[in-house]
Parts: sequence; C-alpha cells; structure tokens
Amino acid sequence: MCELLGMSANVPTDICFSFSGLMQRGGKTGPHSDGWGITFYEGKGCRTFRDPKPSFESKVAQLVKNYPIKSQAVISHIRQANRGGVALENTHPFTREFWGKNWTYAHNGQLTDYQGLATGFYTPIGETDSELAFCWILQEVSKQFPVKPNDMKPVFRFIASLCDQLRALGVFNLLLTDGDFVFAYCTNNLHHIIREAPFGHAQLIDENIEINFANETSDSDVVAIIATQPLTDNEVWHKMQPGEYCVFCRGTIMLTNK
Repeated sequence: MCELLGMSANVPTDICFSFSGLMQRGGKTGPHSDGWGITFYEGKGCRTFRDPKPSFESKVAQLVKNYPIKSQAVISHIRQANRGGVALENTHPFTREFWGKNWTYAHNGQLTDYQGLATGFYTPIGETDSELAFCWILQEVSKQFPVKPNDMKPVFRFIASLCDQLRALGVFNLLLTDGDFVFAYCTNNLHHIIREAPFGHAQLIDENIEINFANETSDSDVVAIIATQPLTDNEVWHKMQPGEYCVFCRGTIMLTNK
C-alpha cells in the first residue's frame, strides 16, 4: 500500500527533513514506486508537486527535498498502485475547491465495492478508488452543510462518520486539509508526533540524516508530523488506533475521538 505524510505547524515551517526520509521509501527502502506528490499551503494558495516516477529517483522530489518551502499545512503521499494505472492523474494528493478554499486529500489503502458512491458535482479525473472517495466525501459534506459553519468541529465529526463508512469497504487511512486544519483518520497504520520545546535531536530511519531541532526552531514553535510509519528511530510516536481521528490546527490537536 501507499504511505502518507502530513504536517501542521503554528509558524511557517519546512518539511525537508521528514520528506527526505519518506522519499527513500518510494522505491529504495520501500516498495512505493508508483508515483509521489506533495502539497504546500501558503496563505490562500497552495502549490503541488506530483510525479508518477519513484520518489527516490525523481528530479522533482530532489527539488522539494532541497528547497525549504515554508508552510503551516502540508500533505504528501508515495504510491503503490492497486486501483488505476501509474499515471499523473492517478497520483496523490488530489485537490478540489470547496467553500472557496483548496481542499487537499491523500489516501492509503484499498477499497472494494466503492463504484456506487455518488459524487455529484465532484467528478473524478483519474481511475483510483481514492479520488472517487474524496469526491464522495466532498459531495456528502456539501449536502450536510450547504454553507460553511463558523464552527468547523461538526464538519470534521461528520467527515469522520463518512470515513467510518469507507472503512467498512476496506482499508482507509486519510489525510485531508483546507490549509487551516489537517484531518487524519486511521484504519490500521497512522502515527503522529508533536514537536515542541524543549527540542532535541532526531535521526531518520531511512537515510543517514540527523537534525537538532533546537538549532532550527524557537521555543514557541509547535509542529505536528503525521506519517503512516514513524520516520525517526529516537523519538516517541503515537500510534493511532482503528477508527481514531485527529484534527490538527497550528500544530496542536483541536479535536479527537480518543
């Protein structure tokens, strides 16, 4: 299956360290060689890099690894194809406009009997179960909430109930963001860590890179990282349980069912 990576931070932060570890799993230390992608949010805009080539040998991935784009919300994905061929249109993450904002989504897992999900206005471009599920989620949310509420907690609780339905169709691990909130839902494999003062050292599992975050941050920084599997071997990651969800905002957990 695929692997996910997400970030929520209270200040613009680059994800170069974590992405350096993830990209090795895209065909080098892992089997996820069927494409990769990443989306960074900057104000009301977002920029996305996607490539159907394995991330560990992608020139575009090398650019992202070495280019410290600062963002407060990031979603990334490395793909092992099971629904839809290896092609740019099937490469995560996927982005759609909703309530005047860019919503970005990536999925790890595989669904069965999903073809009957009604997507309404949100038509899939590619052939994946993942994109179709994303379009279905947006369609259902738009029906339940025709106007964006001031309080987003009921929206994310409703999205979690939709994820519960999708989990009944197979494996459904999810990252979803509108640039302000990062929503994570677990079926079987999803972990997170919140880094805040006092900051220390971290060592990647997949590449011989170590960083001292104390030299890169201020005492007020808070950064949450979400990943399918832990990216470092000297930090304590929280393993999410089946059906658990978390909504991160500016690096902290705003809402969870655990």
